[in-house]
Amino acid sequence: MTSPSNAPSAALEASGSLARAGDLFQLLRDGKPWTRAELAMTTGLARSTVAGKVDLLLTSGLVVSVGEALSSGGRPPSRFAFHAQARAVLAADVGASHVRVALTDLNGEVLSERRAEKPVAEGPEAVLGYVVESGKKLLAESGRPENRLAGVGIGLPGPVEHATGRPVKPPIMPGWDGFDVVGFVQRTLPVPVLVDNDVNIMALGERAAYWPEVDDLLFIKVATGIGSGIISSGQLQRGADGTAGDLGHVRVARGSDVVCRCGNVGCLEALASGGAVALFLAGQGVEAQAGADVVDLAANGNLAAIQALRQAGRDIGEVLATCVNLLNPSVIVLGGSMAAAGDHIMAGVREVVYHRSPPLATTNLRIVLSRAGERAAVMGASQLVSQHVLSPAGVEAALAATANAG
Repeated sequence: MTSPSNAPSAALEASGSLARAGDLFQLLRDGKPWTRAELAMTTGLARSTVAGKVDLLLTSGLVVSVGEALSSGGRPPSRFAFHAQARAVLAADVGASHVRVALTDLNGEVLSERRAEKPVAEGPEAVLGYVVESGKKLLAESGRPENRLAGVGIGLPGPVEHATGRPVKPPIMPGWDGFDVVGFVQRTLPVPVLVDNDVNIMALGERAAYWPEVDDLLFIKVATGIGSGIISSGQLQRGADGTAGDLGHVRVARGSDVVCRCGNVGCLEALASGGAVALFLAGQGVEAQAGADVVDLAANGNLAAIQALRQAGRDIGEVLATCVNLLNPSVIVLGGSMAAAGDHIMAGVREVVYHRSPPLATTNLRIVLSRAGERAAVMGASQLVSQHVLSPAGVEAALAATANAG
């Protein structure tokens, strides 16, 4: 709860009743119960003004009554709070070889989900068609009508122009370059559709669920490719063209003779991704075709796989040491399918990062495994939608829709 103030904030004095209601709602997003008197004291607005805006929010369903506060005499005042179940969100994680679709509430809590082995190379119509149909089935199974759907969030395994939701020259997504993802989904589900790179939304999901107090966090995805989601000063950093965090194509010293699929040599991805480690082991006579095989081998005590994963961790750590010096994060989270190898990769990363980075940057640095695991991306895709629809402008739109429906 913010400190009481005798003067209303500039935001709360914005012109138009719906704008004021949208701004007032931001105080309620922490989910804690408030009374009208507490809101009036905090904002400096007249109690009658607050009461009117609260009534609008109650009508929309975004706020619900949660009982009564203790009375100091007379009728006990009502308490009310954000209602995360007022709307549903569809969140989709499109990977190189899989698609996961989840139904969540406005807090990102996963209510139900579906997963299929579906390569992104099948093309946008096939993959997004599965997303839309799975989403409709999840809504039907939950008993929620489609008009209670707040929006759709989608993570894609390649660069995305966030403003339009269109993939931009994605290396492992044939047929997706420039495709109108938003328009395709909205033909069936006419709601806001937000699209971003998968590792960006994994960073959002991990932070929202497990590190809400951390303003500087790096999420590193190690799977078919290697990338990072950068949260700095509490904000996701996408860069000028949406390619911020593409660690997979940073050059690593020991890879001077290793050719990457991008055409350069020595890229981190060509040395430390799941496929790269599997290829290395196969060259040593170990049966491994993909990253999952490497993880299984290590789990069963295969020494060659354990050593290869430790070296992959060192290679990743070499790149991350530069990131630590440049960005000074307080938490680095390792996720993606290869993070299932856990301590083996982690040991290599820590070994190099703590050796290469100055003590001031690492004294309080935590390097940890993802706690969200396979759900990090759908949790982040849900956050992408919630941040949009629960913004002041988004709440205004919901209030206007409720008024028009009435």
